[in-house]
Amino acid sequence: MIRAWAAQEAGGKLTPFEYDPGPLPDDEVEIAVETCGLCHSDMSLVDDEWNVSAYPLVPGHEIVGRIVEAGPSVKHLKAGDRVGVGWFAHSCLGCHTCMSGQHNLCREATGVASARQGRFGGFAERVRAQGAWAIPIPEGVDAAKAGPLFCGGLTVFYPFVHYGIRPTDRVGIIGIGGLGHMALKFARAWGCEVTAFTSSPGKEEEAMAFGAHRVVNSRDKDALKAERGRFDMVLSTVNVPLEWARYVQALAPDGRLNFVGAATEPMGLAPIALMGGQAQLSATSVGTPAIAATMLDFCARHGITPQTEHMKMSQINEAFDHLRAGKARYRIVLENDFA
Repeated sequence: MIRAWAAQEAGGKLTPFEYDPGPLPDDEVEIAVETCGLCHSDMSLVDDEWNVSAYPLVPGHEIVGRIVEAGPSVKHLKAGDRVGVGWFAHSCLGCHTCMSGQHNLCREATGVASARQGRFGGFAERVRAQGAWAIPIPEGVDAAKAGPLFCGGLTVFYPFVHYGIRPTDRVGIIGIGGLGHMALKFARAWGCEVTAFTSSPGKEEEAMAFGAHRVVNSRDKDALKAERGRFDMVLSTVNVPLEWARYVQALAPDGRLNFVGAATEPMGLAPIALMGGQAQLSATSVGTPAIAATMLDFCARHGITPQTEHMKMSQINEAFDHLRAGKARYRIVLENDFA
C-alpha cells in the first residue's frame, strides 16, 4: 500500500489516504518521493475548477525522488537514479505526435495526478510514471529545490525553444509569481532584453533581481501605451483576464503573445486587432521529456533555481492555505515526512 494525502471531495481538505497501485507496468518506474512542489494547478484540481477531477484525488506533479523499481521495458533508468516527474506520467509513444517528439500533445497523454485514469500524484511516499517521463536530474541542479522546474519551470522554458526565441529578442513577462519569476530567470540567461509587467509596485526590486532589465506597472495605461511595438514575445503567466489588446499593441511586427497561465475568460479581441502588425496569439502546454532534460542542463549551466519555501508534507493543508492567500514566494516545496 502507498500512503498519500488526498482530497475526498471538491474543495475539501487533504486527508491521509492509502491505495494499492497493483503490479508495476513494464514501461513504468516507481519512485520514492523526496519532495513535491505545490502548484496553483494542484489547487485547481482539488477544487475541480476545470471539471476534470475525480475523487479521491492525490495531487502533486512537481516530483523529485529516487527510483526504487523499474519495469523490464525501461532500459535507460535503474533503481537509485534520482529523477523528476512533472504534469504528465504517460503518453502512447507510438502515435504520429509522439513519434514527432511532441509527447505532451499525445491524445492519450495522462497526468500523474489524473484520478479519472486511476493515477495518484506526488503528495505521497511513492509515485509511478512511464520511464519516458521520468527525467534524470543532472549534477549542478539542486534536487531539494528542483521540483517546481518540472511544471512551472518547464512551462515557461518550453516557448523559448518551441518558437525559436533569439538572444537578440525583446521579451516581456506578465506576472511575477510562481511561473513568472522563473520566466524572468530563463529569459535573462537566454540573452534577451527582459521586461517584467506587474501590478504590484512592491515587486519591482525582486523582478530586477530575477533578471528583468526593466519593470512596467501593468495598471498604468500610459506606461503600457509607451511600450507599443517593442516586443518579439510577450509571455503571460497569469490566470486572470487583462486588457489583452494593449499587449497586442506592445508587440513588434510578427510578434507573439503566448499564454502559459490558465486563464479561463474570453479574450475579447477582434481579429482585425492582429492584422496590422501580423501579431500571433498562441498558447503552450507543459513541454516534452526532451525539452525537460534540456531545461535541466540549461539550469545547471546558468545556476538557475526557483525561489522556494519549504514545508513538511504533513503540513499540506497549511501549504494550500498559504498558496490560496497569495503569500507563496514563489513556489512551495513539500518534503516527504511519512514515518
